[in-house]
Amino acid sequence: MSDVQNTVENLENPVDEYSDQYLTFVLEGEEFAIDILRVQEIKSWDKATNLPGSPYYVEGAINLRGTIVPIIDLRKRFNLPEIDFDYTTVVIVVKVLGDERDRIMGIIVDAVSDVHSLAQSSIRPAPDMKGKLDSQFVTGLTTINDKMVIVMDIDALMNSDELVLETEEA
Repeated sequence: MSDVQNTVENLENPVDEYSDQYLTFVLEGEEFAIDILRVQEIKSWDKATNLPGSPYYVEGAINLRGTIVPIIDLRKRFNLPEIDFDYTTVVIVVKVLGDERDRIMGIIVDAVSDVHSLAQSSIRPAPDMKGKLDSQFVTGLTTINDKMVIVMDIDALMNSDELVLETEEA
């Protein structure tokens, strides 16, 4: 079959919907995903400047080419056991969309995994749950290579009332 025939068949039988790309990362052995379009940069861990009076899960701030970026430790944010940072620990610098303004923030994760294309139909609604990971921060759940992956709503997580108020005061 020619390339033209393949293209025509693909146009006649379109995929039922589009897919988006997600960056996956590991936290306490679980795999999470965030929209790749929100990722500005991935940096190896380096000490952040302490921000007095900030919440316990704000590790501090870094100067990223003239932009002051608050750094959130997701282990602490989700009340997971603390570990020593090592060579796999990274900061994912993300753009967070807010009602009043967009912000650049960093999240510390155990390791970055991969980039995956996910069809919207493959992401199932998250069950209603409270606890270490509140369902308001979860877009849904999906399976990648037979492993459950939690798809995060980075805007909901980083715009939670307690975080917005506390980082603006810091």
